Amino acid sequence: MGRLRRALLGATLVVVAASAPAAVAYDELPLGPRHLGETRTSRWLAPGVVQTRIVRGTPDPRDAWTIDVAVHATRREARVVADRLDALGHDARIQRIGPRAQDDPERGPLGFRVRVGSFATQAQADALRTRLLSEGFASPRSVFEGDDGNRTTGPWVVNVLEVAPGLAAPALATQVVPGRETLTALAARQPSLAAINGGYFVIGAASGTDGDLAGIYAERGELISEAVNGRTSLLLPRRGEARVAALATTLRLRAADGAQRELDGLNRAPGLIRGCGGSGGDLPTERPKHDFTCTDAGEVIRFEPVFGAATEPRPGVEVVLDADDVVVAVRETRGGPIPPDGAVLAGTGDGADWLRAHALPGSRVRTRETVSAAEHGPLGLRRVGIVNGGPRLVRDGEIDIPAFAEGFHYPEDPGFLYRFGLRRNPRTLAGVRPDGRLLLVTVDGRAPGHSVGASFTESAALLRALGARDGVNLDGGGSTAMTVGSTLLTRPSDTTGERPIADAIVVGP
Repeated sequence: MGRLRRALLGATLVVVAASAPAAVAYDELPLGPRHLGETRTSRWLAPGVVQTRIVRGTPDPRDAWTIDVAVHATRREARVVADRLDALGHDARIQRIGPRAQDDPERGPLGFRVRVGSFATQAQADALRTRLLSEGFASPRSVFEGDDGNRTTGPWVVNVLEVAPGLAAPALATQVVPGRETLTALAARQPSLAAINGGYFVIGAASGTDGDLAGIYAERGELISEAVNGRTSLLLPRRGEARVAALATTLRLRAADGAQRELDGLNRAPGLIRGCGGSGGDLPTERPKHDFTCTDAGEVIRFEPVFGAATEPRPGVEVVLDADDVVVAVRETRGGPIPPDGAVLAGTGDGADWLRAHALPGSRVRTRETVSAAEHGPLGLRRVGIVNGGPRLVRDGEIDIPAFAEGFHYPEDPGFLYRFGLRRNPRTLAGVRPDGRLLLVTVDGRAPGHSVGASFTESAALLRALGARDGVNLDGGGSTAMTVGSTLLTRPSDTTGERPIADAIVVGP
């Protein structure tokens, strides 16, 4: 085996570069029953960077396709749907789902799902789904039972990058905030040893600025997107060990006349706060709420050159600042050039009123930005990159998943956590080992016969097995991707192929 030793009985280990420094001999992956077969192939990409591919398990003949017709909080609500299905001849079954998030103040089952049918193929399930839609059921879903989060033999395809401190950094897709590109395109444009997709982001103008990071993002000492306050993210210093921490941002404006107000955000459409978790009266909540867009009719947003050449044309007021934050122009509508060495403050509602009253030509409007970690206080950004994520998965070597606090459970809709966290999905994960090495991990999913994905709990257990002391979930699903060079290692789960993303983590010396 050279310097790599077999970590479990029944596993096959292939060393691609036998003379190179070895990867860690990870524990058996905690996916499915113990002692499933595993094949592990490791290769040394450069000093301090090892890539390992792990294939575990085999298709479970018990797993079939079925239809999730509805998910409700109570059995009584589920019974109403089941009775309607039975009356139409569908033979419905009600199944309890759970557990709740570990930090959920409520107790008892998360909810109850209503299912019908059992099929060998997705096409058969889709045919029943079409019939249910015609019968007036609002959102039936064809689902594979191997993705449920219950016992299965897999299979799983896991890719791991083990990276020495200081060799990973954030990278913005398209090099400006608006727009997205695939990881393979980003990796080809920005040569690197390897890369994975990064944090959550906006898709489509209805939810904000397409490509805007839905949470904190920083690179090269510049804060580009504000935090979903209280949500866990990944910090990547240029020197020293990566860190996993819950972050918050505080942004303030101060005019020359002494007037102050909140700066609501950075480089995004005013009034649309993807993921929520802001302040200043956002509706319907200032708590994190994943995959949801909160609103605020009165905001001030700062746009910098990283946004691109111009702001988006919309109603409101814009104040143009030079490099010293001096007001050089006031525009009574939004949508105009961003000076290459300055910024633009865009206001709507009472934010526009504040700019008219206090951002006078020739005066200075200062911006103060503070990033704080829940456990460590204010952070300096000079040598730290940040990629948003959530929820936390591992803390001090123990599984810790605050999905309720971080907005991955909707109290009014138990189906969200069920689909996003309890069921298996493609995952992108990051962890930090006690020796400071960074783990960047992908799990292929939504691909029966190839890989079934992982739940939140399985993802946390997987990071622990790989040796992580702390870990966080990054954007997954159709966004999950890993490259070596510009070659894609993962299998896209979107039917359209590799999904264009907003940011990545690139690895290189």
